[in-house]
Amino acid sequence: MSISTTIKSIQDIMRKDVGVDGDAQRIGQLVWMLFLKIFDDKESEYELLDEAYRSPIPDPLRWRHWAADAEGLTGEDLMAFVNNQLFPTLKGMQPAPDDQRGFVIRAVFEDAYNYMKSGQLMRQVINKINEGIDFNKAQDRHLFGDLYEQILKDLQSAGNAGEYYTPRAVTQFMVEMVDPQLGEKVLDPACGTGGFLTCAVEHVRKHGVKTVEDDRLLQSSINGVEKKPLPHLLCTTNMILHGIDVPTHIRHDNTLSRPLIGYGPKDRFDVVVTNPPFGGMEEDGIESNFPATFRTRETADLFLVLIAHLLKEGGRAAVVLPDGTLFGEGIKTRIKEHLLETCNLHTIVRLPNGVFNPYTGIKTNLLFFSKGSPTEEIWYYEHPYPAGAKSYNKTKPMRIEEFAPEKAWWNNRVENEYAWRVAVADIKARNYNLDIKNPHSPDAIAHDPDELLRDYAALQADIAATRDKLKGILAAALEAG
Repeated sequence: MSISTTIKSIQDIMRKDVGVDGDAQRIGQLVWMLFLKIFDDKESEYELLDEAYRSPIPDPLRWRHWAADAEGLTGEDLMAFVNNQLFPTLKGMQPAPDDQRGFVIRAVFEDAYNYMKSGQLMRQVINKINEGIDFNKAQDRHLFGDLYEQILKDLQSAGNAGEYYTPRAVTQFMVEMVDPQLGEKVLDPACGTGGFLTCAVEHVRKHGVKTVEDDRLLQSSINGVEKKPLPHLLCTTNMILHGIDVPTHIRHDNTLSRPLIGYGPKDRFDVVVTNPPFGGMEEDGIESNFPATFRTRETADLFLVLIAHLLKEGGRAAVVLPDGTLFGEGIKTRIKEHLLETCNLHTIVRLPNGVFNPYTGIKTNLLFFSKGSPTEEIWYYEHPYPAGAKSYNKTKPMRIEEFAPEKAWWNNRVENEYAWRVAVADIKARNYNLDIKNPHSPDAIAHDPDELLRDYAALQADIAATRDKLKGILAAALEAG
């Protein structure tokens, strides 16, 4: 049975349980079980490599001892074990200071819950997991990586506004362009389920890791923060699947809840890659963590200020932001002015509609900047649809191959039908409105509200003139008749 079929069977079983209500709970239920199975399979690997290895999980609570036997605990006995022993013990673990894996286990289960009510159905789910998935098989691990992305997409479709799955092609392109190196500290301050961080891990492993010591250095360099419990659990699991054995640097927290002044030199990063939530508002009081001139409750704006602050001198960032940030005024203008004064915003890649379908139709942009010198000019690149396509959808998503022209252009920049540059003096003259149309495509749609209002007023004037002209013609015709 394929892994895909296994997961579908598990979801069908969970739908029969009265305690599991909706996609989000079903995914949460599935993921804590998968986490324990994955961790147990990884522990088998650790034990082969290190005879002295000791599990941070008490022996009776290890997956192999309560879940692996298809004829083992079931019914009321299984529910009593899970609810009265497994969850309370893992949530209340008190690891030794040097037991990093123990801290990971506790962090994972602090906000995890068992939603299932039927021990018989839970046993069926557990047996399906055992039958269909072995993470010590390289093939299964590879296939599950693809399936995991589908689970994340399912989560996003069950989530709230502002929580979007970033297409793999976008995360891969952004990471490749900022090019994190071995030993550089990488951060995603709104890491969600870990898409950018896994891309960074793969990129550095491919280009920089040659020894066991190199891999240890990589593992200590990957940092993420996620404020919601289920994405945090998914991210931690995702990190383990990608070979980050002790993902202690994936924190369950809100990066914005710490005063900006509280981030010192040791909190700076070489590389930041992220798709911060946009369209959402932070809770009251969060804005007071920022200087008065930048205070807003809009999440994406606060993250842009934070990212510019967290970069080291010479550090590099790639950030997904909506069109609203580009043309917005007021506090948005002050934030953009600050960004251009402290960082070199060297590139804006303008994505077409539909990249985030079916979650949102909001148009988005990829901003690339480095810390330490002010912006002198901004290069724009308008990413076109592939030949024959008018939008993206679930069956035809954006593909990494589409970014080949940008990659070829990146280090040898010339203006073309998709690329143009704008001097910072022109940006300032526009009051830091960054929503600049492609001059080589005069029919491109503008999103600047002032420009749209001007166009609307001109259209209304044309309509009025045409109406007056028709009235004149009609009056003349009546007089002649």
